[in-house]
Amino acid sequence: MEEALWKLTAAAQAEAVRSGQISAVELVDSHLDRIAEANPQVNAVTQLLAQPAREAAARTDRRRATGQELGPLAGVPFTVKESTAIEGVPTTFGTRRFRDLVARADAIPVARLRAAGAIPIGHSNMPTLVLAGLHSRSELFGDTVNPWDPSRTPGGSSGGDGVAVATGMAALGLGNDSGGSVRIPASFCGVAGLKPTSGRFPADHRVLGPDDPGPASQMLVTDGPLARSVTDLRLAYEALAGTDPQDPRAVPVPVHGPELPGPLKVAVVADPGGHGVHPTVRGSVAAAADAMRDAGYDVREVEDVPRLEEALKTYGRITVTEFAETWPVVRTLLGEGGDRYIEMAMEKTPPATAAEFMQLMGAWLGIRRSWAEFLDEYPLLLGPVFTEPPVEPGLESRDRAGQERVGAGMRLCTVTSFVGVPGVAVPTGVTDGLPAGVQIVGRAFREDLCLAAAQEVEDRLGVLTPVDPRSEAPTAAR
Repeated sequence: MEEALWKLTAAAQAEAVRSGQISAVELVDSHLDRIAEANPQVNAVTQLLAQPAREAAARTDRRRATGQELGPLAGVPFTVKESTAIEGVPTTFGTRRFRDLVARADAIPVARLRAAGAIPIGHSNMPTLVLAGLHSRSELFGDTVNPWDPSRTPGGSSGGDGVAVATGMAALGLGNDSGGSVRIPASFCGVAGLKPTSGRFPADHRVLGPDDPGPASQMLVTDGPLARSVTDLRLAYEALAGTDPQDPRAVPVPVHGPELPGPLKVAVVADPGGHGVHPTVRGSVAAAADAMRDAGYDVREVEDVPRLEEALKTYGRITVTEFAETWPVVRTLLGEGGDRYIEMAMEKTPPATAAEFMQLMGAWLGIRRSWAEFLDEYPLLLGPVFTEPPVEPGLESRDRAGQERVGAGMRLCTVTSFVGVPGVAVPTGVTDGLPAGVQIVGRAFREDLCLAAAQEVEDRLGVLTPVDPRSEAPTAAR
């Protein structure tokens, strides 16, 4: 093949391996070469799994040679966030204390991607313990660099995966999202990302020992894929969906729901809550709205999303209350300065009493009900991922103003995670040298509708990556 193998889409890579046009070993080696070239500049891949990846690829090639059927992601390399277990590899969470915490088995989503034929090629960077902030800087591995502009953050907490996918070091990334952690790095790095409905993908987010986390961690955290194209995102979605006895939360819902009568109504909210939105982001939402209108959707601007301010306050109070008991110990694991982001949140929002917490849980259900009613009228919602272009690294931990600015920027991600509905981040173009994008949110368990709409946007506005890392900011972004 004339084009470098790592530049191909995941779908094209898998098809070439299944057909015998290329070997899985050749495909993995191509990505390893790309990692050797690009990773020193961006520091996205933290633990390279070169030998295990080659061995897995060789097994794939032997299966094809003996006539066995290969999966839909045959031979496709993917990265895995440092918080998600790969058998035989330390799950460090980016902290020195866990550098030797070797996983006994694959996490459920890693196992599901393997079952579809994909091959883990490395762990990827994130903020220490997922708690150190928006920027993907870990105590153990340092800073990950945005390949479009090293003066801007790649986002987080799945920032390593966003950068690895954007630069062609992996065709897919496996992150997780509890308030934007897949969608923000996807948008900041110019790729696509999916936060599924709560209960769509099975998982086990116990970190140490047999005890499960509290209600916020149980209901907010969802694993999610990143990819350079919506087609690839759909392949990963179909591989990850389903049930598993290890996760009683996972719901046996078909990956594709019934067709809805058209034209499908789309609510557009460029400035959720009316707190302001950067002109570039407003332009991205307008471009995506035009693309969806051209594709036949009934696109309508609406006043706002339901109960945004109440949802943000309730989200913050519930999560802080859950963190409060273990915070004195957890903060010691975050390294120098790594506790600033959560500490500022704790100072701003005191933990709830037992009686208050019960009221908050009731409010949570009421907010979810309001969103279900909204999405019953509008099956899709179009809005920003982040209401500014990519910001500078560490802004959220610098001071109270920086934290509030970042919290405001990600508000639509936060509220949609809180109500548990799916969202797909999709690029819309490049402005002033930086990628721009939007998210398309849908009804619970209708990821298929979000992906179909995102495909229409991508078909009209194009794919931005893979990109070569820049060593300095583009002229327009300075």
